[in-house]
Amino acid sequence: MDRLLVLIRHGQSEWNLKNLFTGWKDPDLTETGVKEARAAGQRLKAKGVGFDKVFTSALTRAQHTTNLVLEELGQSDLPQIRDWRINERDYGDLSGLNKADAAGKWGEEQVMIWRRSYDTPPPGGESLRDTLARVLPYYNQDILPCVLRGERTVVVAHGNSLRALLMVLERATPETIPGIELETGVPVVYRLNADSTVESKEILHA
Repeated sequence: MDRLLVLIRHGQSEWNLKNLFTGWKDPDLTETGVKEARAAGQRLKAKGVGFDKVFTSALTRAQHTTNLVLEELGQSDLPQIRDWRINERDYGDLSGLNKADAAGKWGEEQVMIWRRSYDTPPPGGESLRDTLARVLPYYNQDILPCVLRGERTVVVAHGNSLRALLMVLERATPETIPGIELETGVPVVYRLNADSTVESKEILHA
């Protein structure tokens, strides 16, 4: 049985380009982001990877990426399961601010703590631990069973919500997970064992 799970961080968004904190705000992809999403679909197709189940967030940049990936795979008619629980981390009062401006207001060290610590949330927002608290139950209850049944599954989401899945798949810790980055529009292909541990991992770089 092929227990396939593919994770894709959405392509570059308009706010990624402007170096803004995005969180639950809803900008679309840039032209570069569109190209990244299409390239992700093309690389998956070249590997002979297609899907039975598609999960994405409630945010436009992830959904647009999903649509473009599926289009490249010839699977545009595949139903998508969209859920806020795999949304990006909510940056609260930082949302919409330029990262350099935020550092000027609160200090670079404080902003870095909000961005990279495991359990310190920005004002009005979520810590990475808070994000994990909603993503991991959803993964265990909704996504993982599909994979273990042999349904080829893709999750198109965000840097921080996908980090939650990396904590499970790669046994990352609160100390190591803040340093793990996912590239925009680059598929990470896992094959799982029957006990849900990772059998193999491949990153489909350009």
